[in-house]
Amino acid sequence: MWGLVESGSITKLITKPKGLVIGDVRHSRKIFELWSKSELEAIGIYEVEFDNTNKKDDQWYINTNQSFAFAGGKITASYGSATAKKHADTLFTAQDETDGLGTEGEVKTRGLKYNLIQQIKKEAAGILQDTDWYIVRKADAGTAVPSSITNHRAAVRTKCAEMETAITNAADTPALETLYTRNENSVRPLGDLPRLDS
Repeated sequence: MWGLVESGSITKLITKPKGLVIGDVRHSRKIFELWSKSELEAIGIYEVEFDNTNKKDDQWYINTNQSFAFAGGKITASYGSATAKKHADTLFTAQDETDGLGTEGEVKTRGLKYNLIQQIKKEAAGILQDTDWYIVRKADAGTAVPSSITNHRAAVRTKCAEMETAITNAADTPALETLYTRNENSVRPLGDLPRLDS
């Protein structure tokens, strides 16, 4: 990515090589491949340097749009301060209802904790689905479900409930991040749902 700097200000961002007119001169897109960095800078084209210092994981935070600045002979793209995603659901307000946007008290946007818990429940449902046929067979034909299957299904439900509680009880975003951070042995504090083959 490049930027065109004219009179000390960025006037255009260039995401991919393309022909452009600078002053009275038309330049081919090939200048981006054939010209050196100093030759491009001589006509005001600078490669953008990305500063991701403030960028945080999108799973947990809402990042700002990048802002572009020209200083010291370079263009820098950087992020502002990230905001932690809201943990709780956001509800429609009385004003929202007046404006016709929704009914006061109903969910407007689901919170981070709700979404994380739904992911865990979906994963648990997928694991249980693999052994549902044992339950159907018992209901249809009366064939007993092996105790190993019964124990496995109970373990999945128990672990799912434990994981939901851990997510619910996390005090803040760093605490949630910690629950999901795997160590060198690929183990995370939140744990994982048991699998039948494990």
